[in-house]
Amino acid sequence: MVLAAFVGMFAFLFVGLVIVLVFSASASAPSAVKEGSVLHLRLEGELDERSQESVYTSLGLADYKIGLDDILLAISAAKTDDNIEGIFLEPGALVCGSASLSEIRSALLDFRSSGKFVYAYSGAYTQGAYFLSTAADSVFLNPSGTVDWRGMAYRCSFYKRLLEKVGIEMQVVKVGVYKSFTEQYTNEKMSDANREQMKAFVGDIWKTVSDSVAVARNIPANVLQLAADSMLSFQSADSVLAMGMVDVLAYRDEVLKCLNKRLGKDSTAKIPTISPTDYVAQLLPSDNGGDEVAVVYAVGEIDNGNTDGINTENLSKELLKLANNDEVKAVVLRVNSPGGSAYGSEQVWHALQVLKQKKTLVVSMGDYAASGGYYISCGADLIVADPLTITGSIGIFGVIPNIGPLADKIGLDYDVVKTSEGADFPRVMGPMTPVQQRRVQNYVNNGYALFTKRCADGRKMDPAALEAIAQGRVWSGYSAVRIGLVDTLGTLSDATRIAADLANLSDYHVKDYPAKPTLWESMMETPSLGTQMFAPKEFEREKKAIEQSLKLDILQAALPFNLVIE
Repeated sequence: MVLAAFVGMFAFLFVGLVIVLVFSASASAPSAVKEGSVLHLRLEGELDERSQESVYTSLGLADYKIGLDDILLAISAAKTDDNIEGIFLEPGALVCGSASLSEIRSALLDFRSSGKFVYAYSGAYTQGAYFLSTAADSVFLNPSGTVDWRGMAYRCSFYKRLLEKVGIEMQVVKVGVYKSFTEQYTNEKMSDANREQMKAFVGDIWKTVSDSVAVARNIPANVLQLAADSMLSFQSADSVLAMGMVDVLAYRDEVLKCLNKRLGKDSTAKIPTISPTDYVAQLLPSDNGGDEVAVVYAVGEIDNGNTDGINTENLSKELLKLANNDEVKAVVLRVNSPGGSAYGSEQVWHALQVLKQKKTLVVSMGDYAASGGYYISCGADLIVADPLTITGSIGIFGVIPNIGPLADKIGLDYDVVKTSEGADFPRVMGPMTPVQQRRVQNYVNNGYALFTKRCADGRKMDPAALEAIAQGRVWSGYSAVRIGLVDTLGTLSDATRIAADLANLSDYHVKDYPAKPTLWESMMETPSLGTQMFAPKEFEREKKAIEQSLKLDILQAALPFNLVIE
């Protein structure tokens, strides 16, 4: 009877959930865009590379997380939509990479080339939000608002002394003078090499951002630098206006009146607005007619399929399928990855080389295409990056913990019986022997040699020339073009057009891979509502960190930091 009761309860809840999903889906069916509409870009929260609906968003238990793909699609479609008069941009606390901001900004500038307007408004512009908003032809600031403009900084933490106190030694094997990931375990401050590369890199990013704003606002670069030095966020809105960094001080209701005036309507009229989510939902599918250009997304950390990032086995299978798909004439690999497993990177590289023998292959770099992310990019026919892309970092490392001192502190003894020297490797209860150290270092050296060979061959560079810009050093997309790691600067849209041109396609459509999961598939893969709603985010982060620490691949080609325009 108890079992029957549970089965009945489960069936009731399951059927009820399905009914709610169907009802919510039908209730939120998008309506056609009204004449004289304004695309409302309210950008805040965490931005993903691709949008994805989940059971929680359908039930109203979580906000819909829009992706960069839908934002760019909405702006592009609105440019030629006669029913869309302009864009109202309201950037909030948007968390995303620098290159993503730059790509949205480029899309807004392209939108304005049609003669349509972009109005931007905020009460508190973050530095990234302000950079984005300078693509507007009118920038509004609340009379009590602020603009954060303070330059860029790279901060890093070091755990050497903490680990020593606890009793843990991190045994590091690596190749690359600039490969700084492991410094957090072995140093108390940045090495001279790391400080050198980060000073140059952050300077590159800041100069690109500052120069872009200088051109958009017609403000000399030295004046913008003085503004950054003066901690602009603590100055009055009147001072910001006097500097020319914004156009108008106004409350939000006054901005809406200005919008109505631009639209030629009464100041009190209700403005027909549409969100990018609703707008994209009502767009007609574009994957019909002509040849196909496939856009394959490679997003997240690279490993052997153990995390939420790039599952190398699945990605390789997808690429090999496309290689044999006669409808696909060109492929754009969209890379947004800080790297990860060296072994996994090699598997994706191989699949791409098989594909390249049959199709045109172009890489579009997002926020990151570094270390393993560059490994999978280097063999393309052509590489396109954003000026703010983080790339390069051609180097490899491995970290093996030794918790022997900790075991000694707490009175834990350890003994072993083995049949060979390396039978108990890695033995975390003690340090590596000199023989083990040499063998592991040779293994890392061989991995680095393979990595640099892939890069030199792919970029058609002399190995010595490649070595001079490798050694684990990171580069901005802007500098990567200058040194030959990247071919040209541009957006994902530019990369798609270039791929079509290289494949001699005049009539083509674009299709994304892998296909986004349906709502039903998302529901099947989603944890229980209770677990998801009440599990602390900190626990989820710790869980992911533990999973990553248990990877089988000792060799890692990964980036040591996450840099955004705050």
